[in-house]
Amino acid sequence: MQQACVHGTRDSQRPRGFTLIEVMITVAIVAILAAVALPSYNDYIRRGQLPEAFNTLSDYRTKMEQYYQDNRNYGSSAACANNASANTWNTFPTTLTYFTYTCATNTTAGNQQSYTITATGSGGRAVGHVYTIDESGSRKTTQYKGSAVNASCWLTNSSSC
Repeated sequence: MQQACVHGTRDSQRPRGFTLIEVMITVAIVAILAAVALPSYNDYIRRGQLPEAFNTLSDYRTKMEQYYQDNRNYGSSAACANNASANTWNTFPTTLTYFTYTCATNTTAGNQQSYTITATGSGGRAVGHVYTIDESGSRKTTQYKGSAVNASCWLTNSSSC
């Protein structure tokens, strides 16, 4: 009996690896996913940096009200809370990680019975955002994602309250 010699099938001789078409399809899929994911990720990072302004503005407002209880004004025409008792926190302008904070008293009445504290984006994805709070607790957004707005709230996700 004669044995047949099998040298291999046609499939076993085929080179292994990916074809150019397969690689191009994979690259196209990754590019489409990146085009969708990157803007969403950047927006997620931006929304994570905005609470610094909200927390700090609220904290400054509380301190300004405590200052008012002690002094019956919010500071002089030159500066907010400029009494020596407030020297530990009233270092306006103050820059933290993502925002710079300024405070201005209302000098038209001459008695400094009102103020506005402003947070202006100065770092990261917060650049292009400006938020304010005043003595009555009114929150406003005057710039959102680099565009001028006039919103009576602190905007985070969209350009309307």
